Amino acid sequence: MSAGTQHASHVAPSPAALTSGPDRFFNRELSWLDFDRRVLELAADPGLPLLERVKLCAIVSTNLDEFFAVRMGGLLSQVASEVEQRSPDGRSPTRTLTDARACVVELQAAQDTLWLDALRPALAAESIRVVKPAECAPREHRSLAKRFEREVRPLLTPIAVGSAAPLPHIPSLSLSIGAIVHDTAAERRFLRVNVPEDLPRFLDIGHGCQVALEDAILHFLDAVVGRGEIESRLVFRITRDADFSVSHDADDLLEALERQLRRRRFAEVVRLEVDSSASEELVTLLRRELRIDANQLYRTAAPLGLGDLLELTKAPRADLKEQPWRPMTRAPFHNRAPAALLAQIRRRDRLVQHPYDPFDSTVEAFVAAARDPKVSAVKATVYRTGNPSKMLGSLVAAAGEGKQSLCLVELTARFDERRNIEWSRALERAGVDVAHGTPDLKVHAKLALLVRREHGGLRRYVHIGTGNYHATNATTYEDLSFFTADEEIGDDVAEVFNAVTSGMQPSVFRKLLVGPWFLREGLLHEIGRIIHAARAGEPARIRIKVNALVDPELIDALYAASAAGVSVEVVTRGICALRPGVPGLSERIAVRSVLGRFLEHSRILSFQAGGRASTWIGSADLMPRNLDRRIEVLVPVEDARLRAELDKLLDALQADTRFSWELAADGTWSRTGPARNEPAVSAQELLMGRAAKRAKKARASG
Repeated sequence: MSAGTQHASHVAPSPAALTSGPDRFFNRELSWLDFDRRVLELAADPGLPLLERVKLCAIVSTNLDEFFAVRMGGLLSQVASEVEQRSPDGRSPTRTLTDARACVVELQAAQDTLWLDALRPALAAESIRVVKPAECAPREHRSLAKRFEREVRPLLTPIAVGSAAPLPHIPSLSLSIGAIVHDTAAERRFLRVNVPEDLPRFLDIGHGCQVALEDAILHFLDAVVGRGEIESRLVFRITRDADFSVSHDADDLLEALERQLRRRRFAEVVRLEVDSSASEELVTLLRRELRIDANQLYRTAAPLGLGDLLELTKAPRADLKEQPWRPMTRAPFHNRAPAALLAQIRRRDRLVQHPYDPFDSTVEAFVAAARDPKVSAVKATVYRTGNPSKMLGSLVAAAGEGKQSLCLVELTARFDERRNIEWSRALERAGVDVAHGTPDLKVHAKLALLVRREHGGLRRYVHIGTGNYHATNATTYEDLSFFTADEEIGDDVAEVFNAVTSGMQPSVFRKLLVGPWFLREGLLHEIGRIIHAARAGEPARIRIKVNALVDPELIDALYAASAAGVSVEVVTRGICALRPGVPGLSERIAVRSVLGRFLEHSRILSFQAGGRASTWIGSADLMPRNLDRRIEVLVPVEDARLRAELDKLLDALQADTRFSWELAADGTWSRTGPARNEPAVSAQELLMGRAAKRAKKARASG
């Protein structure tokens, strides 16, 4: 897909409509799909290593799976309930659903072409052949038949479907095979055959040859169904609505959530995917059994569920991948015993950026400092975490030593609910005090707190992050971690924990901006301060880095800042509802998106007027749910050297001409490029280089 392509969803409104009314906003759902287009455009980039391109192609599919499970399910429910409430951009649910479907169809067609015409042939040229059974050489076919009989066929269960036998339960996002069979009694039957979920998607049959599991089952289907002639067959896949809510007055949140998780398995079907060669008879039969409309049907020429292409990227082919990156530990965290590490933080605030800085020697080392004999309490939040988790292990160890150990586990972190329920019970069994957010107030803040006995009394040490306490994600997600012994920040973080555990609304915070109580108000105050300075003739600038910018009130505040003469720079990885570059509305606002080998995930908000600057980092995106319905924390970065480091980070993102896109007033995203005769600049490669130089300098001085 070429840069700057005009899509049906991006029809430029009249100039008058751009400065007032709903047309000043872009649609949230369509902006989500725009992000997937950018990822797909990167997957088509021949300048990237081949297996990295395959991984990006897979990510497009997993993103779409989540989009359907979370957003399309909600739209379908609104349409079915005849909800007429319009989104901030003025679209009705029906209009949004129609436009989103058109975008998905276009996106999937482009992805099909990329896989079939570019990536699969390129893999074959590198001796990674993804083939149909009929394309196998005789030796390969014998290997496939042997593996099928030994590993696949025993797990297959053909089930007849008819008026007396409804379609059996089919899990969301699982592959199935449907077939119409003409048996010896001259009856026609519809059979559903499961595609086992606990087997690899691609069967390696030697010599670099891979056969998709569903293709192998289709090839040997005659032997599976027994006597009878197979008249037609197809591969299909369904997506179920994954969005649910838990009643705010549930007596037992854990039990209520478990009931909802069981219901999710049988939730309404929001999408049916079939291969493009599927017969109309089979498709009609499936639609009737699943009770779905024609607009919920999606045909694809490529294999269904291309997210499973991630399996292929695990091939031991370093020549087809990015050179591995090894994080570099900064001097303050290098080989520090707990007391020495906390002394470094006590001396001054510390800031690290993952994955340029390692997670284990910084964040995990900080929480592990709870083993210091003088530490009497440790508290932490968990939204998503790995399994196993060293951080949770530190909480368990502290509880075992008789120290106060508290974990705020957010049970309703979407798709991690089951894991978080299990963690909650395991932590409680180990003696850790466990608390949860309420159904209507998720704990999304990333906080860890140590309380240590020192001369003069107790001192609090704090970690505030922009990402989850998840060691694996920290190798691929870009995030910031802030460490401080500032007394007021420590008091504020303690108040956040107390607010959750007591269920009481806090009255005041000293330095932090905490949602849902004071976050929106605080950000609007910061923008208002910059507007006032600009109107007084001072040079004024706002710089924002988030994952999503959606909130209408904050967007209108940024429009007001632009009108007052403030320069506004926005870097949003994914969704953006703000329309930049409109004369009289947002002519001083520029929006860009930066992708790359790491997923940009940190949130930074910088407000500069004259010689004064305030910079904040934290967990909150600029969306209504983050500002009003979650416990979020933004912390001020007051150390001038750390603010300068964040400024350099934002400068690098603005200088990127390799993996960045710019948003135009008409809603199109155009990929940036270097000036003539200039090399392309990658912000992430620049930051990796800086980390390597920093580590080299530290070794030389040590």
